Amino acid sequence: MIFTRDDRAGEGKLSSRLGLVTEAIEAPEGMLSKGGKADYVIVDEAQFLEPDQIDQLARIVDALGLDVFAFGITTDFRTKLFPGSQSLIELADRLEQLQVEALCWCGARATHNARTVGGEMVVEGAQVVVGDVNRPAEEIGYEVLCRRHHRRRMTSAAAHVGALSPDVLPVNHA
Repeated sequence: MIFTRDDRAGEGKLSSRLGLVTEAIEAPEGMLSKGGKADYVIVDEAQFLEPDQIDQLARIVDALGLDVFAFGITTDFRTKLFPGSQSLIELADRLEQLQVEALCWCGARATHNARTVGGEMVVEGAQVVVGDVNRPAEEIGYEVLCRRHHRRRMTSAAAHVGALSPDVLPVNHA
């Protein structure tokens, strides 16, 4: 059974940014299951869960003996822990970093998420705002960056503009 809530594809669907879509059961707020037997639970975007929901997942493991696999990022665009991620780190039996590595525009390992508004990187605002990489630049978007470029607020667009400007020196990763 696949449950979803507030997916970009609309009610009753689970979608990815790649365009994959599948049917799902729209879960109302507070609903964790619809009854019946499950072999395991998979949670994606776990950073958006509330700490009490993470506690519910831990109780599923302890009381029901079910394995729970939770996936998500740890920090937001300001490099602050999401409350759900913090609770996962505190309660998880095991933490594993996925082997798939995202890359910054410079080719270095991407470790940070940048939020852009109108194409400009921002470091203030609400922790959770829905955005998508396929939306027009005047809207909210997200880009993965290495720590150096996140700290310098240099997105790929800013680097492109900088490359065209004679006043900007190149960034050295050495």
